[in-house]
Amino acid sequence: MAAFVTRYAQAFLDVVASRKLDTAALARQWSDFLATWDGSAELREFFINPAIASEQKIAFLDKMNAKLGMQRELRNLIAVLIHNDRIAEVHEVVTAYRKALQEKLGIQEAQIVTARELGSQERSDLEARVAQLAGSRIEASFELNKAIVGGAVVRIGSTVYDGSVRGRLERLKEQLAADS
Repeated sequence: MAAFVTRYAQAFLDVVASRKLDTAALARQWSDFLATWDGSAELREFFINPAIASEQKIAFLDKMNAKLGMQRELRNLIAVLIHNDRIAEVHEVVTAYRKALQEKLGIQEAQIVTARELGSQERSDLEARVAQLAGSRIEASFELNKAIVGGAVVRIGSTVYDGSVRGRLERLKEQLAADS
């Protein structure tokens, strides 16, 4: 990740914190903008094209914002990215901002892999146990992988907790091989 990405993300987080902005509303607005961005190759080409003046791009951003309804601070960040020819990295800036926000709020990301689809109550219970394991609040993402047979594999940062049937079988196999 380029150093400028982190600087933009941190500066935006500082603005969000100092003005006590609604982070959930900002998350929805980011998602709306990125959906529009990702949904139109022409839009991306327009904003990235160096032959088009920044003022023209920002004027178009303001027309978009009339429909998207972004908060002034978010609109201003996007305008700065356009003005400084950094709009092509908008996804990286959003990712870095979200990560910095989670760190500030004491939330860790947890990737949970299961062999089968979990019901909402099972997900909630598993998330609560993983949060207890992590010693902090978590934001969980779930993934299916039938190869683990059963149980779950949880990744929090660089730490992996393998409670899968496949993992247990592999550990048993290694233990048996070491004993012989």
